[in-house]
Amino acid sequence: MRNTRQIAGMAALLGMVAACAPSSDPVYTQFYREAGALTDTGDFGNATLNNTLVLTGERQHTFDLANRFSTEVLTTVNFAFNSAQLDAGARDTLREQARWIKQFPEVRFRVYGHADAVGGNTYNKRLGQQRANAVVHFLTTQGISRKRLEAVTSFGETQPLIVTQGRERRNRRTVTEVTGFVNTHQNVLDGKYAQIIYRDYVNSAVPPSQLEGIKGADLRTEQ
Repeated sequence: MRNTRQIAGMAALLGMVAACAPSSDPVYTQFYREAGALTDTGDFGNATLNNTLVLTGERQHTFDLANRFSTEVLTTVNFAFNSAQLDAGARDTLREQARWIKQFPEVRFRVYGHADAVGGNTYNKRLGQQRANAVVHFLTTQGISRKRLEAVTSFGETQPLIVTQGRERRNRRTVTEVTGFVNTHQNVLDGKYAQIIYRDYVNSAVPPSQLEGIKGADLRTEQ
């Protein structure tokens, strides 16, 4: 009887923990899945990817371009309440973004969609996605390749600029950011090709012996 009560108590405690835990938290939901379900929560390989980006210089170049983009153009456009339609001001801003983006055909961009806190989170996340899609579509009409634009992430109402439960235009927005490089673009060199170019560059240099002869000829010409 005592063991039965202990088991019942533990089951009740686990039930309370599960009720309080976020339904999407893998640490808690592992209790309801097969062993080893936490082997890969979606972040597997990120450390190697980050090291590769740092060693090749792409991480720093991406960071520098992102800073330049955010300082030279407006990266945010806003929307009317419960709408994913681009108004005249938004279209002007996106034309400015498109002109900047065209300068760097090897760079990729991501558009994040946001909403204010009015309405349910599921609806607002879908609305944020629609806003991101609208921005990407407009940028493609300005001659930007769809392959360079990504609109797959929406933060819904979870990242407000202004913390309020009411309507707030500044929270109803999209943000365009630099995310990396188009690996197949001709302007992006892989390591082996870069070594070949550097080797040819070094081999093309004028030998020191010839430089001395050139200096002597220049001196005689001046005299």
